Amino acid sequence: MGYPLAVKLGTITPDGADVYSFQEEEPVLDPHLAKHLAHFGIDMLHMHGTENGLRDNDIKPRVSEWEVIQETGTKLKPMYGPGYTGLKNLGNSCYLSSVMQAIFSIPEFQRAYVGNLPRIFDYSPLDPTQDFNTQMTKLGHGLLSGQYSKPPVKSELIEQVMKEEHKPQQNGISPRMFKAFVSKSHPEFSSNRQQDAQEFFLHLVNLVERNRIGSENPSDVFRFLVEERIQCCQTRKVRYMERVDYLMQLPVAMEAATNKDELIAYELTRREAEANRRPLPELVRAKIPFSACLQAFSEPENVDDFWSSALQAKSAGVKTSRFASFPEYLVVQIKKFTFGLDWVPKKFDVSIDMPDLLDISHLRARGLQPGEEELPDINPPIVIPDDSKDRLMNQLIDRMYFPRVLQLLLV
Repeated sequence: MGYPLAVKLGTITPDGADVYSFQEEEPVLDPHLAKHLAHFGIDMLHMHGTENGLRDNDIKPRVSEWEVIQETGTKLKPMYGPGYTGLKNLGNSCYLSSVMQAIFSIPEFQRAYVGNLPRIFDYSPLDPTQDFNTQMTKLGHGLLSGQYSKPPVKSELIEQVMKEEHKPQQNGISPRMFKAFVSKSHPEFSSNRQQDAQEFFLHLVNLVERNRIGSENPSDVFRFLVEERIQCCQTRKVRYMERVDYLMQLPVAMEAATNKDELIAYELTRREAEANRRPLPELVRAKIPFSACLQAFSEPENVDDFWSSALQAKSAGVKTSRFASFPEYLVVQIKKFTFGLDWVPKKFDVSIDMPDLLDISHLRARGLQPGEEELPDINPPIVIPDDSKDRLMNQLIDRMYFPRVLQLLLV
């Protein structure tokens, strides 16, 4: 078969389990399921399907969320025309669709690619499938031209109404060729596994900069400078550095949840339901104010393994980050993933109240302040591992000894 399969843990019984292939986008049968599960320490002969397995515990809440997102029960007016073209899901490609829809809502990207369509197409290589600018322009044109988002003609509507099949929908476009190009040679994006929109965004920015047309670089609208201030806790001396970034990463301030009592009650009820094999209670998410995440970003953080040039030795250090410049468009990522004690990545299932207006003027960098003393501009000493020292010493001995032996032999 040559590619991984997904097994729903809550469906494993001695008779089998639900197995899904993301490569084929459909359920499949695994004739060697018992052997494959045994590799992970799962003995399917001693397993039984849980009443509240993945189907009940995961799918139902997700269906409810999907209904909210789709505004089920609300009479919506279909929109057609330029800028109202959808992207078909190619199987776990929602990360790509969401990023590209946002990218081509920005005038600078519209001008750089769709605005230069004749020139880009005229100068595209013999194989346009292998040219980034051609693929970006093609996708942008598909989203913005309106040619693939047209309302159905009157005769089609009448026929649908007569057949009671009137379901207004847009077919959208399929970004297969674009995905194939931007994902090639990338171990994650070339697979059908679930991906992170933030990682794809940075990957796309890198491609835009490497393939930019002349001096025009539309990704500059995301670019900003971060000022990092590091202070030696012993000498109180500081160092200021600047680095380029394209997005603001905010930690999830779980301790700032505004519904802690609800969370405690839910956790107790959930554990009791699991122990007694009863249906789980309705999910309760931690409600985190966005201001708390912003506050967590602005607070000092400890610097591991900090070398103080003032002490010429390791010391405790703290770092704060501020904006040395602000971008035209600020991309914000909430860091919902963390690592557990077993180093397995886990996702915070939280609800964050996003404000309509975001004021981050208090995060503006100020530079070196009066009374502050800078750390000396001295690099830390190069530490050579013991095994490397031994190899180096042997090489030096060889170089000094063997020429001398050869000289004695010749004499």
